[in-house]
Amino acid sequence: MAGRVEGKRAIVTGAASGIGRATVELLAREGAAVLVADLDGEGAEQVAEGIRGMGATAVACRADVSSEDEVRQMIATAVAELGGLDVLHNNAAMTARVEHANDADLLSMSVDYWDRSFAVNLRGAMLGAKYGIPAMIEGGGGAIVNTSSNQSLAGDLSQFAYSAAKAGVNALTRSIATTYGRQGIRCNTVSPGYIETPSARASVTPEMGAEIVSHNLVPRAGQAEDLAHAVLYLVSDDAAFVTGQLLSVDGGQLAHLPHYAFLTSSGTVTTDQA
Repeated sequence: MAGRVEGKRAIVTGAASGIGRATVELLAREGAAVLVADLDGEGAEQVAEGIRGMGATAVACRADVSSEDEVRQMIATAVAELGGLDVLHNNAAMTARVEHANDADLLSMSVDYWDRSFAVNLRGAMLGAKYGIPAMIEGGGGAIVNTSSNQSLAGDLSQFAYSAAKAGVNALTRSIATTYGRQGIRCNTVSPGYIETPSARASVTPEMGAEIVSHNLVPRAGQAEDLAHAVLYLVSDDAAFVTGQLLSVDGGQLAHLPHYAFLTSSGTVTTDQA
């Protein structure tokens, strides 16, 4: 039985770990030839080697998505090594614990940090699309999925730069879908809630993680595989009529009023039943 992306050629950025790794491995299992791109070149090669070990085609590529030259070369490598480009998952982002620490307070944030956050978290997706779309059009079309974040959809007490950059990703997605749809390009966004990736576990205390999960309608933390399956759907032919959309993959985190966690823990309801 053919996989859901059988014969497609795909790039996933930030693919050495977390959501990117789960996605690139799933795409490969579902029949795609993949380029594993990451700033961590050794990590990318390890993931690619594992994919090749299961009989699929995989190429590793070290790429800094904030660099135009490196993104241009990443796309060229995919076209040369895989024979074309059908799928692009712009997933790379600044999610390390030190980055969250730098993004904690607007009043003390340096302009250099703000600009670097936008360079990776927003410019990276723009550059991927800028150089990926022509390759897709040459092959008859393709699908792009940009990873955003629920931080872009509601306010928090930190992550000012990250949330603003990810809001830009949401707008970028709609512009790409609108401009290039008639040329065979679909573009959608996935917006994760709290996902238990290695970087999240290093950045969020167990107590805070439990508090976040208490607001999920699905009573668990998200896993990288949850995002991978959402991306697989959006880049597959099953989503051939879906474009310009934002899909929150968050266990229902933002689907309810703020007092949900209190009501469930206390056993009460909003409206007085007396």
